[in-house]
Amino acid sequence: MIRVLLAEDQGMMRSALALLLGMEDDIEVVAQVETGDRVLAAALDTRPDVALLDIEMPGRNGIDVAADLRARLPGCKVLIVTTFGRPGYLRRAMESGASGFLIKDAPVEELAEAIRKVRDGHRIVDPALAAAALSAGPSPLTDRERDVLLAADGGTTVADIAARLFLSESTVRNYLSSAIGKTHARNRIEAAETARSNGWL
Repeated sequence: MIRVLLAEDQGMMRSALALLLGMEDDIEVVAQVETGDRVLAAALDTRPDVALLDIEMPGRNGIDVAADLRARLPGCKVLIVTTFGRPGYLRRAMESGASGFLIKDAPVEELAEAIRKVRDGHRIVDPALAAAALSAGPSPLTDRERDVLLAADGGTTVADIAARLFLSESTVRNYLSSAIGKTHARNRIEAAETARSNGWL
């Protein structure tokens, strides 16, 4: 049996996936969690072969959790299953140690086959998303520019961003200006939207 951990914050989706995967003869869902910060403890407790992770979850996102699992439980393969097919997400997920990346609208049979393949050491990536990721290239943002754009979300003031990130206001303005230029945006709101739509945030 392939032991699977399922991390998905939407209860109905999580239950449906667990039910459908449980119908496969060789797959057993051994843990279900609704927040990213509960994944590692559940994985260490149940020792799954494959962890199915959503990207946008409360607590910790699936990309960061993939890196946690690679460090603490290297025998557990990670398959990202998400609604958000963004090229930057794919690149970051693979860099964090994920073995596969699928969009949620794929049929359950395809998901079950992907679980088998990543368990056996293969990489599985949605073909259209792989092509988009290659053409989009890596994120142009530095880690600090990304942090500042994330902190700027929702119209936060420069002073608030500076206080939150322990930076001077002039440094925050410089990072914002650089991020705006790199994303070819007119302002920081557009820059954040562009970065988010590409999966860079």
